[in-house]
Amino acid sequence: MIKENVAKLLNSQINKEFFSAYLYLEISNFYVEQGLDGFANWYYIQAQEERDHAMLFVKYMQNNGLKITLEALDSPTTNFSNNTEPLVMGLDHEQFVTESINTIYEEAYSNKDFRTMQFLDWFVKEQGEEETNAETLIKKMELFGSDSKGLYMLDNELGARVYTAPSLVLD
Repeated sequence: MIKENVAKLLNSQINKEFFSAYLYLEISNFYVEQGLDGFANWYYIQAQEERDHAMLFVKYMQNNGLKITLEALDSPTTNFSNNTEPLVMGLDHEQFVTESINTIYEEAYSNKDFRTMQFLDWFVKEQGEEETNAETLIKKMELFGSDSKGLYMLDNELGARVYTAPSLVLD
């Protein structure tokens, strides 16, 4: 049985994942306004992924008979003055989410909740990929973003990203 303290953290993570989707959709909107449709596409897909992450937490809690409480989402604060700031915000946010998942994992471990730990293993790996992707975007923007041709090519590269649903199965 999943302890109340772990269930509370899992529930909180649902709301954090939905906020992540909300934040990335806002970043996508910023890039649309800048005429950078590839960047907008990348963050739109990122928003879809985060929504799916939230739904995986929902399903896990449902499958374990846990009560889910959805909370109101804050509006993301996004007053960007350049094209790099959203990328940095994205990395900072991914690091925040990683810390949150690590906290749940640590609590599950201390409760010998091996089922939840196994569920979280996928998210631990996913967060490593998310942080790496965010860092890579920043590096590429630093390398190519100040050159219009470089920015154009980078935008085209990001525009080629397609959505792939998570492969984690929860039965």
